[in-house]
Amino acid sequence: MAEESSLVGILETEVEIKASAGKFHHMFTGRPHHVSNATPDNIQGCDLHEGEWGKVGSIIFWNYVHDGEAKSAKEIIEAVEPEKNLIKLRVLEGDLLKEYTSFVVTIQATPTHGGSGSIVHWHFEYEKINEEVAHPETLLELAVQISKEIDVHLLAEDEE
Repeated sequence: MAEESSLVGILETEVEIKASAGKFHHMFTGRPHHVSNATPDNIQGCDLHEGEWGKVGSIIFWNYVHDGEAKSAKEIIEAVEPEKNLIKLRVLEGDLLKEYTSFVVTIQATPTHGGSGSIVHWHFEYEKINEEVAHPETLLELAVQISKEIDVHLLAEDEE
């Protein structure tokens, strides 16, 4: 049993942004197809394959660049909690499943206390296919970069 647990991991990070938690959350629920506008070097596109944007059970398909390579991921929305600005996505197909038997991403934006802006919390829960697979730290770095670029994009929209 101990052997199995070394394959299971959790990685988390927090990114402080100036945009509101609600606006950041809406970017991933209401209009993830706009994420590529905010961070075109990292996200090439997001398509709805089934269901509705931001609804539990809906399936979305991402094209992204990770470690300099074009990749894709098909994800199902497992949870959406608007009052907590939280969305949880489980990877169903794509490049991540070449290295992980399961991969779940939770993104939550929390308003900062006593100020504008928010903290974006990224939570990766995964199981590696074997010991040779690295923990997805470079993917976490990508999440930080995406968060910062979405923040700049949202602030620019506010000025329009």
